[in-house]
Amino acid sequence: MKDEQPHTSVLVKEIVEMLNLKENGTYVDATVGFGGHASEILAGIGPDGRLIGIDRDDVALGHSRERLGNDRVYLRKGSFSDLQDTLLSMNIDKVDGILFDLGVSMFQLKELGRGFSFMSNERLDMRMDTEQELTAWHVVNRYREKDLERILKEYGEETVARKIAVAIVAARKRAPLNTCAELAGLVMEVYGGRGKTHPATRTFQALRIEVNKELDELKKGLGSTLSVLKTGGRVCVISYHSLEDRIVKNFIRDNAKNGLLRMLTKKPLTPAFEEMRKNPSSRSAKLRGAERV
Repeated sequence: MKDEQPHTSVLVKEIVEMLNLKENGTYVDATVGFGGHASEILAGIGPDGRLIGIDRDDVALGHSRERLGNDRVYLRKGSFSDLQDTLLSMNIDKVDGILFDLGVSMFQLKELGRGFSFMSNERLDMRMDTEQELTAWHVVNRYREKDLERILKEYGEETVARKIAVAIVAARKRAPLNTCAELAGLVMEVYGGRGKTHPATRTFQALRIEVNKELDELKKGLGSTLSVLKTGGRVCVISYHSLEDRIVKNFIRDNAKNGLLRMLTKKPLTPAFEEMRKNPSSRSAKLRGAERV
C-alpha cells in the first residue's frame, strides 16, 4: 500500500478500537475517500479479511485504488443510499462493521477546482459526484427566493438567511452569480464585512449539503446499517457539524430504545489535544458508535 495521501484522517485510533476489528472480517468504509481509515482497518482484519470502500468521488476512489490496491479491497462508486444494493451486488448479505466519515477533505475543498471554497474564483459547483446534474450554480441562480432562504436556515443555520436570499435574487437579476468569489463577496456585503470566521462559511455549507443531498443520504445510509450488520457488528460515524451529529445521535438513541442497537458512546468522542494541534481541521469531529443487537 502507498502511504501518500492528500488528506489526514481523524480519530483513526479511536475508530479502530470502536469497530472491534475481527480477523478475517468484512468491513465497509462507506466514505473511503483517500484511504486513511481504510488502510488501518485492512491492517487489523488479517490476510483473509475484506474491505469494501464506497465513495461518490471518482478522484478519491482513484487515490484509494493506488493506496490500498490489493485483492482484499473492493472499491465501488456510490452513495450512502446505495449501501445495501452495493453489497447485494457483490453477494454480500452481512458485514462486521461500517464506517461513515462525513467530512470533506481539504483536498476536495481546495485542490479539485470544483467550486467548494469561498476563497476561490472557481465556478460554483460543489458536486461530490461530477456526473450528477445539480450544481451550486443552479441552486444559486435558479432556486426561488423562499427555497434559498429555507436551505440557508436549515442547512447552514444562517441567522440572516432571508437577507442573503434577497441579495442573491437581486444580484442575479443583473447577471448570474458564476463564481465562489462573487457569492462570497455578496454575503460579505450583507454582513458588512468579515469577522474571525468568514461570513460565507454557513452559506457554502448549506449549498454543499443541498447539492449533494447530504442529510438525506446520511439518513438512508444509517437506516441500511440495520439490515446489513451482523449481530455484534458495529457502525461508527464521524460528523463535523451539529446537523449531522443530531441525526446520528437520534438514530442510535431511537434504535437503542427499540432494541436493535446497543449504544457505544453516550457522549461523542472528540480528538485529543495533540491531534487537534497537528491537524486543526479535526477540532470539530465527533465520533459516535453503536453495535447491532
